[in-house]
Amino acid sequence: MAGNVVQVTDDSFEQEILKSELPTLVDFWASWCGPCRAIAPVVEELSEDYAGKVKVAKLNVDESPKTPGQYGIRAIPTLIMFKDGKQVDQITGAVSKAHIEEALKKLL
Repeated sequence: MAGNVVQVTDDSFEQEILKSELPTLVDFWASWCGPCRAIAPVVEELSEDYAGKVKVAKLNVDESPKTPGQYGIRAIPTLIMFKDGKQVDQITGAVSKAHIEEALKKLL
């Protein structure tokens, strides 16, 4: 994975995301998901654009099914924003970079 994107799993989710000092954006994805692959470069770009301000992470729903279940994720890609350990926003589907950036700006 390029850039500043952190890979998280069910085991590392709490430490990496919920206990993060920075607001976080988590991309819930799977390798077989076309729309997930479509937004992956956008997610990586945002990890560069917001380096030091927002932690960007990816969680593979096939390898870590527990966490998506806890957040009621029914479709992927789903992007969830967390701040201070709480879910503050959610975007489902392959959306534009501008749409995701709008949500990120609310975190800051």
